Amino acid sequence: MQRGLLDPEKVDPFSLFVETGGITYCLYKDSERILGNTFGMCILQDFEALTPNLLARTIETVEGGGLIVLLLRSLSSLTRLCTMVMDVHERFRTESHLQAAGRFNERFLLSLASCKACVVMDDELNILPISSHMKSISTVALREDSEGLSEADQDLKNLKEQLNDDFPVGPLIGNCCTLDQGKAVITFLDAILDKTLRSTVALLAARGRGKSAALGLAIAGAIAAGYSNIFVTAPSPENLKTLFDFVCKGFDKLEYKEHLDYDVVKSTNPEFKRATVRINIYKQHRQTIQYVQPHEHEKLSQVELLVVDEAAAIPLPIVKSLLGPYLVFLSSTVNGYEGTGRSLSLKLLQQLEEQSQVSAKSVEGTLSGRLFKKMELNESIRYAPGDPIESWLHALLCLDVTNSIPNINRLPSPSECDLYYVNRDTLFSYHKDSELFLQRMMALYVASHYKNSPNDLQLMADAPAHHLFVLLGPVDESKNHLPDILCVIQVSLEGQISRISAMKSLSDGHQPFGDQIPWKFCEQFEDTVFPSLSGARIVRIATHPSAMRLGYGSVAVELLTRYFEGQLTPISEVDVEDTPDSPYVRVTEAAEKVSLLKENIKPRTDLPPLLVHLRERQPEKLHYIGVSFGLTLDLFRFWRKHRFAPFYIGQIPSTVTGEHTCMVLKPLNNDDVEANGADQWGFFGPFYQDFRRRFTRLLGSSFRAMEYKLAMSVLDPKINFTEPEPASDGFLKLLDEILSPYDIQRLEAYTNNRADFHKILDLVPTLARLYFREKLPVSVSYTQASVLLCSGLQEKSITCIQGEMKLERQQILSLFIKVMKKLHKHLYGIASKEIDSSLPRLREVVMKPHSVSVDEDLNDAAKEVKDEMQAKMDGLLDPELLQQYAIADKEVDFENALQNGGKISSGGLISLKSSRSGLEKHEKQKESHKSGKKRNKEGNSSKLNKKRKP
Repeated sequence: MQRGLLDPEKVDPFSLFVETGGITYCLYKDSERILGNTFGMCILQDFEALTPNLLARTIETVEGGGLIVLLLRSLSSLTRLCTMVMDVHERFRTESHLQAAGRFNERFLLSLASCKACVVMDDELNILPISSHMKSISTVALREDSEGLSEADQDLKNLKEQLNDDFPVGPLIGNCCTLDQGKAVITFLDAILDKTLRSTVALLAARGRGKSAALGLAIAGAIAAGYSNIFVTAPSPENLKTLFDFVCKGFDKLEYKEHLDYDVVKSTNPEFKRATVRINIYKQHRQTIQYVQPHEHEKLSQVELLVVDEAAAIPLPIVKSLLGPYLVFLSSTVNGYEGTGRSLSLKLLQQLEEQSQVSAKSVEGTLSGRLFKKMELNESIRYAPGDPIESWLHALLCLDVTNSIPNINRLPSPSECDLYYVNRDTLFSYHKDSELFLQRMMALYVASHYKNSPNDLQLMADAPAHHLFVLLGPVDESKNHLPDILCVIQVSLEGQISRISAMKSLSDGHQPFGDQIPWKFCEQFEDTVFPSLSGARIVRIATHPSAMRLGYGSVAVELLTRYFEGQLTPISEVDVEDTPDSPYVRVTEAAEKVSLLKENIKPRTDLPPLLVHLRERQPEKLHYIGVSFGLTLDLFRFWRKHRFAPFYIGQIPSTVTGEHTCMVLKPLNNDDVEANGADQWGFFGPFYQDFRRRFTRLLGSSFRAMEYKLAMSVLDPKINFTEPEPASDGFLKLLDEILSPYDIQRLEAYTNNRADFHKILDLVPTLARLYFREKLPVSVSYTQASVLLCSGLQEKSITCIQGEMKLERQQILSLFIKVMKKLHKHLYGIASKEIDSSLPRLREVVMKPHSVSVDEDLNDAAKEVKDEMQAKMDGLLDPELLQQYAIADKEVDFENALQNGGKISSGGLISLKSSRSGLEKHEKQKESHKSGKKRNKEGNSSKLNKKRKP
């Protein structure tokens, strides 16, 4: 088209029309691309596919003086719109509730009659009677002074004149259209010129107030202040069209010239449709304004200023990850179409404000800590203040209901309050009182819940399985005014699914819309019986902001439980059967026989009462009540207090809130289901125990980062055992397979301070699983059980536990060893014999008494010694030994000596000469005996010598 190469004869006529007419079009599913843009005309086709979200998203992009056109197929009567089957109704139907109502369309049609800027025409452009007010249309009167300026415009002019000489504020504020926008730009520039990079500034407003324009002017001021790296993020770069346009307008005011001082870079991605993604500036030094996608937060290492536009359309965890030690500007719509708008205001901004207050108190007089500022824009720019289309849209979709919360003069005691059933036909009938009551109900939803969208209104109106209850104080019927709503409960009836459908869902791995709890239960436990039961899921419970944490929510839940158990209804079944059902009357019946040009659309008059006391309505027969919610500590404790137990916690956190999805259940008193009477959870008991086992195992992986208080609340372990329970043989056998005797020895060494805790770290997960399954009945304190959970189930280090529990390291180790001592004492007490018998031991020597006493042994030894000594003495006097000293031929020699006159010496000795013959003969006999022994020895020694020779 731009190069002149388009052949009009070969191109599709619709494409040619779009290209030549400067028309932007998109599918409904891609409508988020038009955010941040302004159009002069908006045409919405395919009315059946419209949703409240789409209405809010598209209508508010049209400027003042523009047109919004809704194209409908030919209708014989406008009231046929009420019975039109919308595409979204397919999601509202369930197997047991197939007929979706058209209450939202009925209210939408009735609201068109009250919109003074709405014209309804037929295909021949005839104005229908519903738009008869167009005959008296008049111009809008302006409050102007002598110069033709309104009071707000005069204030803005004074502000511009006052700051005209200040750079860069003066030139930039000249582009502001309202006083609110001018003040917002000044606040942004103050944070920029501060240059401490420790501020977070949030700008909140409805659509068409100039948020994107204010951000664009502020970015231009940051460039003039010397900021080098500026990053901008939004759900899509197409959302930033207005922002980048005003950046360029700010450059024009600052006398920057395109192509000389800066260049604008368009995207080459066909999905972004040549949207601006970067501006490079060269005037002072190299500076960049760069678009990044929200999930690319790792690219923000060198950023000085981060601008987040349409922040409420970005999932909350991603917005949190974008924040860092740099200047941050947030801009968002909080009461428009965005489903997470209240999430931003209720959660993130509240946290930032609290952190700012804490840092201000803790670091007085220093520059550390972050500052937080919040601004709101109320004056509209896109259209005039009090625009009738905006007012009609906000009233229709309950967008601006935060101002509808009335102040409660007297808070009654919770015991005085009663729960009432709300008739939805009357609630969405567009009567004056019904509208006021609906606005107040939605105001409680918006004030209490962070996840809201206009689509919730259509769900409340048309979903066949949904019912509404309100908690009211004592009602004085003499006073003709609506009672104060203390609490609202939205309930969805679920279940009654055939086993064939349940088995088909399991085999296909697909869950139909609706019936969240039955399908999730069926998927988790592979159980096809549970879906056939009937139950109720509490979709929402919202309490008045002035009555929070005063017990009203608890009373509402208790009354609802008693109602479904049949404790509040005194009506007998016979009475209910005899009571005829009220006919379902619609607006269509009033105009069946009237032509399109003559029908007059008015709210119905024959409506049932808006509020019905629970004692006057027969309850549905249910087997359980369930809840599905984002898992937080306060919410879980609330439901746990009312005896709801979990059966499912999603392992993957929500992309919107960052919280795990949790489903809890409470079985009701019902005789249809067989259950163990000893189990407090009835038929739900075995499933609950299975969930606890699975959750215990997952704490070390998917839920490792979960806060220990929340994990303890989910597990709800028994930590006080008053009476010791004897160990069964099955447990002893299991224990023998899990823990070896050597493990018990190591545990004993640690408890006796003979080993470091690292030596038993491999045992802690096993001991923790056994304890939290109540296999080890040992009484411990809550803090000790928490340490065991963190170290054993979540397998966190002592340092990590120290930071989470805010305790000193020695305190944690002291608590840990106390738990180990108790567990070791119990384990050794129940399995000491088995442990001792299985350990290897040295063979013991048996000390038996000797057969001979000590005295007898000593006497025997003494006798042996005496005998040996006697034998030696006897040997010395042996005649054979004395024979060697004998004198041969002694008598003859002796006589000869005496005869020869031998003299006797003084000693009395006589010397005789002995002959050697007798002695030698005796010696020879002795030597011959010795020589025989010697030969034997020499023979043996010679043999040994031969063996030793090499």
